[in-house]
Amino acid sequence: MKLIKRKLRIAVITVSILLISLVAYGVYSLGVSGNRWFSSSVNTSLRKVKQGVVPGRIYDRNGIQLAGANNKGERLYHTDETTRRSLVHVLGVPDGTVKNGVETFMSYLLYAYDDSYVRRLSAAFSGQMRNGYDLRLSISSGLSRMITDQFPKDKSGAVVVMNYRTGEILSLNSFPNFDPLAMEGVATNPQKPYINNVTQWRSAPGSTFKVVTLAAALANLPDAMERTFTCTGAYQVGESIITDAGNATHGEITLQRALAVSCNITFAKLALELGDEQLRLTAQSFGLDDHLLFSDLVVENSRYPSKDRIAKELAWTGPGQSVLFVTPLHMCLVASAIANDGVMMAPKLLLQALDHHKQGKAQMTPLVYKQVMTAKDADIIAEAMRQVILSGTGTRAAVPGLKICGKTGSAQIDGQESTNAWFVGFIDEKTLPYACCVVVNEAGEGSRHAAPLARQIFEYIKTQR
Repeated sequence: MKLIKRKLRIAVITVSILLISLVAYGVYSLGVSGNRWFSSSVNTSLRKVKQGVVPGRIYDRNGIQLAGANNKGERLYHTDETTRRSLVHVLGVPDGTVKNGVETFMSYLLYAYDDSYVRRLSAAFSGQMRNGYDLRLSISSGLSRMITDQFPKDKSGAVVVMNYRTGEILSLNSFPNFDPLAMEGVATNPQKPYINNVTQWRSAPGSTFKVVTLAAALANLPDAMERTFTCTGAYQVGESIITDAGNATHGEITLQRALAVSCNITFAKLALELGDEQLRLTAQSFGLDDHLLFSDLVVENSRYPSKDRIAKELAWTGPGQSVLFVTPLHMCLVASAIANDGVMMAPKLLLQALDHHKQGKAQMTPLVYKQVMTAKDADIIAEAMRQVILSGTGTRAAVPGLKICGKTGSAQIDGQESTNAWFVGFIDEKTLPYACCVVVNEAGEGSRHAAPLARQIFEYIKTQR
């Protein structure tokens, strides 16, 4: 009998532990990714939730209304077409053609899913539609519109701007875009304008990745910034020959100068000296290979190449080529972490949610995603990025009166005639803590085709925000 009681006690304890673990995991999952579940197409109750509710209005950070609804619950958009196009990937559309836009990803707020039963019953008895919650986003519609006006009309790409102290996203522009009031043919368009290139498109980031390779050197080579490397214009690794843009020869060069002039050979040598494991660990400290879960938006995971690679693959990784897969948003986070003393903030899109009676239902709180490096190393890299702007490949991003730090990139992609133009950078000012990433696909050099747009972004922020 004692043996039976003992076994029962053990069974009860075991089941209790399992139930507690299940509940704890459920609470954690709902907190981290509950809106993912709610807005998912597999949630059959979502359509029912939308019935009888006028969706909340959506405003930008300055109180400009971006989307409203009529008394039937049908969406109404901004009267300006360029503004609508600029924001279509942020807002999304009600039918979910744009995956994980505010319309779907924040539908639990827009349709007041947690509204009280009293209000639900009151609306049911009165026959009136309930009101969803109004949202104020961190987006600047003016900045987003300016970016759309200035982005090359015949190119695809992405632009993202964020506050590196708080994580607030000011612009999230994807190209090509479309007008949400002219949806015919969008879903079947071979250019796939419904894809959000800021968060869903992944590619090698070209020489913008050199800031990560430099971070690996600072973490593992005590004398890294005092050393010199030799660039002869060509460097053979196995059967591959690494060269620099225009077949440039830089001679004896420091790491700071190598970043400024974007010397591929120096960073290839650096990658080989560091080894794959050390470079991988640093890349992972910046969030590559992480399973990215953010509260306000869905981001494709960035990937560092698989292990056991041959020498030429590692050598090309140093300058940001090889089979790296990184989103533009992630590279903006990398630049933001460097600007923010090595602290990477979680990206934020929702500033506030208010119910129909102006009662707060959600409020933005800055959240640290991770510490990626020491503040000392971040300062060293920031100064090297400053030299890129002052006397290197990024001079076209310079703005008089602002301390701009940046890095250009020209990513070579198999099958493309021209390189993808990249730029990442930030304003190193306490009162203007903003970073950006600009990508113009198949445009050519980042110094010529991405840096100038970054300059226009910084100029806009300086004068208007």
